[in-house]
Amino acid sequence: MAGTGAAMAAVSVSSPAGASSHKMDHSGHGMKKYQAATDAAFHCVKMGEACIEHCLILFKNSDTSVADCARVAQEMTAMCQTLARFAAFESPHLAKLAKVCIDVCMACEKECRKHANKHQDCKNCADSCVACIAECKKIAA
Repeated sequence: MAGTGAAMAAVSVSSPAGASSHKMDHSGHGMKKYQAATDAAFHCVKMGEACIEHCLILFKNSDTSVADCARVAQEMTAMCQTLARFAAFESPHLAKLAKVCIDVCMACEKECRKHANKHQDCKNCADSCVACIAECKKIAA
């Protein structure tokens, strides 16, 4: 008998009648208010991770000329991951965080730009920082 009760409960939850009593308006679900900032921040993380990986390869070959680049890229990826999350759920602290993110991305862009002519991953990282800075300025304003 106990099994029958569980089966009946499962049927009532999955039945159309049970489902119709739980209607939600999903019409506003699409682009989020800060979608461009979220996308720019996640792109920065992706480009930063590629830059760091490239730096590690250079380190294995005894080239430490990009050590500062790797350091600031690590800071930037951590910052941009946080910014993307705060933007995704429209945190009331987002504007303050965006100001910090601007500073972190500016430092990363400056350092990566030093290596941009020689290393494509550094150029891509620097360019993504510029785009993220632009989105952060819209939020911080």
